[in-house]
Amino acid sequence: MKVLVLSCSTGGGHNSCAKYIKNEFDLNKIECDFVDYFSILGDKLSRRIEKIYLKTTKGKGNVFKGVYKLGETYSKVGLISPVYELNKLGKNKVLDYIKKNNYDLVICPHLFPSMAITSLKKNGFKINLINVATDYTNIPFWNETKPDYFVIPHESLKNEFIKKRIDEKILVPIGIPVSTDFKEKKKNLLLKKDKPNILVTSGSMGFGNLNKLVRKILDNIDAYVIVICGNNKNLLKKLSKIKNSNLIVKGFVHNMNDYIKECDVVLTKPGGLTSTEVAVLNKPMVHIMPIPGVENYNAKFFNDNNLSLVSNTIDEIIENTKRLLEDKKLQKEMIKNQSKIINKNAAEDLVKFVKDNIK
Repeated sequence: MKVLVLSCSTGGGHNSCAKYIKNEFDLNKIECDFVDYFSILGDKLSRRIEKIYLKTTKGKGNVFKGVYKLGETYSKVGLISPVYELNKLGKNKVLDYIKKNNYDLVICPHLFPSMAITSLKKNGFKINLINVATDYTNIPFWNETKPDYFVIPHESLKNEFIKKRIDEKILVPIGIPVSTDFKEKKKNLLLKKDKPNILVTSGSMGFGNLNKLVRKILDNIDAYVIVICGNNKNLLKKLSKIKNSNLIVKGFVHNMNDYIKECDVVLTKPGGLTSTEVAVLNKPMVHIMPIPGVENYNAKFFNDNNLSLVSNTIDEIIENTKRLLEDKKLQKEMIKNQSKIINKNAAEDLVKFVKDNIK
């Protein structure tokens, strides 16, 4: 069997999940490639798609909120969306790539490539397709895809997917895949332990007003504050100007697991993959600054299941961070719930499922 994992770079979570999936297949000696969908389409078409997406996430995300609501409307009335039509344009390039490399199975942790594969399947092309949802909700337009199986984050979300016309028979509620390798310690960061360590991350693209938040944390909590800025060079530059011995500023890092493991509390926006990573490593978590739309649903799932504390303002973030640092009972309860609800072995279970069901 030869597996292709297709994702695309509209945020880091989808590609990180794709890499975890590939890594787990590699560990099981199954030939697997991870490819960025945009690299197959070429610069012109990929720029059109990415430009539309990134515009929606600027500022406070109000445009994205509107697009998300529009997507929900398309889902309700059953019309073919412009998103599907746009990705349909890339189907022939995807077809050529699959044929050239003789893939038997395509796994899509992103909506866009799944739409292109769906278009091929509708035209009679035979290929196994597995979708992997990387958020704790059924995002708009997933119902326009036609996978053979659909991996979802949790059993309790099945009805939500079924209500949006996704066949119950194809749902596989094993969780969001995080590879075995992620759980293993890579190196000692040598962080000081004479006071608490707070990790602040806002995803690979660095959304949110972290500059103001970090300053407020430093003024109100006696702790070391480690900030991961991702690809946001402007944020990195701003924070690097702060003269405070309690502040540690990093750009994009390749060993996020080490930072999560060595910190006492993690502050993160409620991206599906990042939230799963923190929960897999059993760390007390405060959700901050969601992009309106899907991240609100992620935050709700974690809040409803007592997996994190959700904060809507900077003052709430400060209050909840203090509360988690001081309340050891609350920490233990949160970690207990994370262990019970989040499947640490989802990547392994996905590979086992493929072995058992895809021939």
